[in-house]
Amino acid sequence: MNKKRPINLDLSSLKFPPMAIASILHRISGVLIFLLFPFVLFILGCSLQSEESFAQTKIILANPYYKFMLWAFGASMIYHVIAGIRHLIMDMGFGESLRAGRMSAVSIIVLAVILAIFLGIWIW
Repeated sequence: MNKKRPINLDLSSLKFPPMAIASILHRISGVLIFLLFPFVLFILGCSLQSEESFAQTKIILANPYYKFMLWAFGASMIYHVIAGIRHLIMDMGFGESLRAGRMSAVSIIVLAVILAIFLGIWIW
């Protein structure tokens, strides 16, 4: 068995199908949710302590860095929920063909981008 295997596999030269991109983004959004959840809980806890802490939390969230973290958490949640619903629907046996899988993957990515843009407009 003498097969020529690639010596250096350049991942940027590969063309991933939309289903793979949707799956990878679902995993990335899950990791972002896991990493940013303590920050969101801290901000929520601070805002609920008293009126003074709520005012201070508003001042903290005026910083673009913290706005971006809040947007990243919200956008990750949006994508993760939409992609999770897609997975649940496919687990029930609907949309399991290649064409339906491709269309649903593209549609959840487009929908999540649109909703993330609206979330960014709302936060800023």
